[in-house]
Amino acid sequence: MATTIQLQRILKITYGTVPVVAGLDKFTNLLADWPSYLSSGIKAALPFDAMVFMKIVGIIEIVAGILVFVKTITGAYIVMVWLIAIAVQLLIGGHFFDVAVRDLVMAVGAYTLAQLSKISYSA
Repeated sequence: MATTIQLQRILKITYGTVPVVAGLDKFTNLLADWPSYLSSGIKAALPFDAMVFMKIVGIIEIVAGILVFVKTITGAYIVMVWLIAIAVQLLIGGHFFDVAVRDLVMAVGAYTLAQLSKISYSA
């Protein structure tokens, strides 16, 4: 049976690595056509191209992933809020409902990482 510390480490690796990979991919679009995830309202409101916006998003995601590795509790909460914000944007945009639900589930995992990290740091 896995211990709390083992579970915390697995989640830490996951929630540290995935944002970094997704952030880096904002510069290449190998995994997805990232601008297509933006609603037309957001695209219209941007003062620059959607791809520029996605590169900014990528930098934020890379920083969030690194934070998970160096300040796990803070980073996990940031990733959690970020995932909720992405899900809300997708729901408002009326597309990619499956991705929105997946991001909300991942946000629960990030919250779990923060809580497990509190336990392992206090032990």
